[in-house]
Amino acid sequence: MLPSRAGPYWRPRWARSERARWATRRVIVTDHGPRRVSCTAARADLRLRHAERENILTASTTLAQPTQRLDALTGLRWWAAFMVFFYHMLVFAPLPGATSAVFAQGYLGVTFFFVLSGFVLTWSARPEVRQSTFYWRRFARIYPSHFVALILAIPVFYTFAPIPPDSFLKPVDPAILALSFVVLQGWWLAPIILFSGNPAAWTLTCEAFFYALHPYISKVLVPTARRGALLIAGAIVLLAFGYRALAFGSPDAWFAHLSLPIVRLPEFALGMALAWAIRSGWRIRIHPALGVGAMGLVVGAIVLTSKYFVGLPVLSLVPVFGNELFTVACALAIVSIAQYTLEGKRSGFETKLQVKLGEWSFAFYLVHATFIYLALRIFGYQEPSWMNLAWFAALLAVDLTAAWALHHFIERPIERRLRRWKDRKDAARLVPAAAQS
Repeated sequence: MLPSRAGPYWRPRWARSERARWATRRVIVTDHGPRRVSCTAARADLRLRHAERENILTASTTLAQPTQRLDALTGLRWWAAFMVFFYHMLVFAPLPGATSAVFAQGYLGVTFFFVLSGFVLTWSARPEVRQSTFYWRRFARIYPSHFVALILAIPVFYTFAPIPPDSFLKPVDPAILALSFVVLQGWWLAPIILFSGNPAAWTLTCEAFFYALHPYISKVLVPTARRGALLIAGAIVLLAFGYRALAFGSPDAWFAHLSLPIVRLPEFALGMALAWAIRSGWRIRIHPALGVGAMGLVVGAIVLTSKYFVGLPVLSLVPVFGNELFTVACALAIVSIAQYTLEGKRSGFETKLQVKLGEWSFAFYLVHATFIYLALRIFGYQEPSWMNLAWFAALLAVDLTAAWALHHFIERPIERRLRRWKDRKDAARLVPAAAQS
């Protein structure tokens, strides 16, 4: 006997379909409160939350894991400093022929410093290091040597006497020098400010800006894991090339005259992204010879296209994008050497001499221009000649001696004392917190 339409088991079709729909729905919690969704959507939401939780756990685990020392990168850093030394030697004792054209690209060593700085800081990052401690350690690492190098540089580059035409000397200006003491000169593009104090120290303005942003960039970068870090690295490269194209196409536009710390930030961020990708498990097989060779290839391409392919529509753009091309080459070199080291292989840059010179490279960078310009001030400009190699050898010896002294007597001992002071202060802060818990 079929139930009547008024019986307890009968429901209208619209009621049955509505009940079926609600029966297959679940409640999830969104940013706007609880909401009913279908089971498929609920399962997708659960998988998403699980993936996010696993990603966070993976990132925390990755940060907590110790990382291997990459001495080969320290050795390679010395050769970047050596490039900058060759570049500045051209103002005093250039060599004849195409050699000077190659040495004129030595300024690209600074690009390597910026990429390596982002890589190393992210490679060595630890979750237990407080943000204030990170900033203090960067200050302890950079400022004492900068202060001493600046004091040495001022008598060489400044004078109270009348300045002859075409001289590198500058009049003493306390306001401009004050910017150098607080490492802010790099925010101006005017040469008298940008290269004030110690002319090589404008890069420290960029580094200080990078250090200030590093904890905040890390908060975006760390949760992305391996694939996200590589996507960010690719986006950074596209951004750098895109900006250079816009600045080249519109040289009078406001964005073509941005301060150097902003323009050079992609180099530092690229190093950060690649370091995190490797820490997250990314591996790629590139021989260090190819990575380092890419830097030499870019330098050669810039020299050749600047001299022989000026009129060609595509090749003539190589010098325009030279810094961006060299940034990618630096990234390849750093990644290849880092992964080669992680595999337990030797790249040739981890010898004791190269590592030691790499440890001195920051001090060397700070003092090398001071002694080159001091020689220029005393002996005058030397005409291009292969005999100038003697000047190269002599000034290299002087710069290395000064770098050793600055590193041994200022950089290392003061950095250790400042770091120990901050560590004791942090430890004292943790004791009351532990007692309360």
